[in-house]
Amino acid sequence: MQGHGKKYTEAATKRDIATRYQAKVAIDLVKSAAFAKFDETVEVAVRLGVDPRHADQVVRGTVVLPAGTGKTVRVLVIAAGEKAREAETAGADFVGTEYIAKIKENWLDFDVLIATPDQMGQLGALGRILGPRGLMPNPKAGTVTFDVARAVREVKAGKIEFRVDKSGNVHAAIGKVSFPSEALETNFAAFMDQIVRAKPAAAKGVYVRTVAISSTMGPGVSIDTTPYR
Repeated sequence: MQGHGKKYTEAATKRDIATRYQAKVAIDLVKSAAFAKFDETVEVAVRLGVDPRHADQVVRGTVVLPAGTGKTVRVLVIAAGEKAREAETAGADFVGTEYIAKIKENWLDFDVLIATPDQMGQLGALGRILGPRGLMPNPKAGTVTFDVARAVREVKAGKIEFRVDKSGNVHAAIGKVSFPSEALETNFAAFMDQIVRAKPAAAKGVYVRTVAISSTMGPGVSIDTTPYR
C-alpha cells in the first residue's frame, strides 16, 4: 500500500494527531498545512452516535453558510409561467420545463435542481438519472417549493445539504483555504449548530462523537467536541 507523499508528511507535522483543538486553532492549522497548487476545499467530517439503519435516527438537513462556499453553483429550476419568471429574476442559470426532456437524454450540466411541486410528477420518472447523483429535488432540502426565488437565492448564497451516511458520518465542504480564517470559523459554527439542531429524538448516548477538519489534500485536524455535547 502506497504511503503519503513528502508534502503531506511535512504538513502533518504541523498538528498533533492526539490533540483535539479549538475550532479557531484547527482552522488556522488546516490553512497553514495546505500545500496543493489549487485553492483547496476545506472539509468537515463529523462522526455521530446514531444508527442510520433506523429511519428515526437519520440525520439530514440544510444550512446556509454565511460566508458562502467559494464555489459557483449552477442552478436549474423546473417551473412554468410566473414561477419560471421569478426563478430567472432570482438568478437561476437554467429555467423551464423543457429541461425535463434534456435530462432524459442525460444532460446534467447543473449542480442543484429546484422544482415546483406541480412538476414533480414528471421528474419522478427521472429518479434513475437524478437519484444516484444526489440531484433529485426534495421538500426536506427546500428544493421542492413554490417559493423558487427564495430557494435560488439561498443556494447561490451558500446553502448546502448534509446527510448522515450508513456509517454514521456526515461530511460537508465549508469553504476554501483562501477564505479568511474568520469566514471559515463562521461557516463551521453555522454548520455545527445545524448538526446539533438535527439531533434525532431517538439518538442515545453521545451524539457528536468526533469532529475533524481538513483541506482537500491536507491532513485532518481533530476538534474538541465539548461545545457540542
